[in-house]
Amino acid sequence: MPRFKNRTHILSAIIDAFIKPPDTTTYPFTPIELPHGFRGTVIMIDPEKCTGCSICIRDCPANALEIQRESRERYRLIHYPSRCAYCGQCEESCKNRAISQTNQTVKPTADPDSFIVVFKDTLGEDKPKFS
Repeated sequence: MPRFKNRTHILSAIIDAFIKPPDTTTYPFTPIELPHGFRGTVIMIDPEKCTGCSICIRDCPANALEIQRESRERYRLIHYPSRCAYCGQCEESCKNRAISQTNQTVKPTADPDSFIVVFKDTLGEDKPKFS
């Protein structure tokens, strides 16, 4: 008798799978709905607010931020999204509120090592820029 009960349970699950709509999202066909508070792409809100204090770099647990400095006024602030944990610590640490996180997902790439974002560049055009 227990053997027959197991088979009827499986049969009812198969019938349900054909009758009920799928439990998955319709993401490829419709825009994805992100939950409230989703921590997405890290952006520089206003590069003029950035003073190059390096507090965001010091506090980043994933080493996703880097500064290339010639002097106190001449520097390049670089963000590496492939390293980023999207924890929001850089936004919390920025005393001038120059860095923020959006509610957008990060664009996919085949080569994460080439995916570099320059937040602020005061070194000028004589130095090569990352894209």
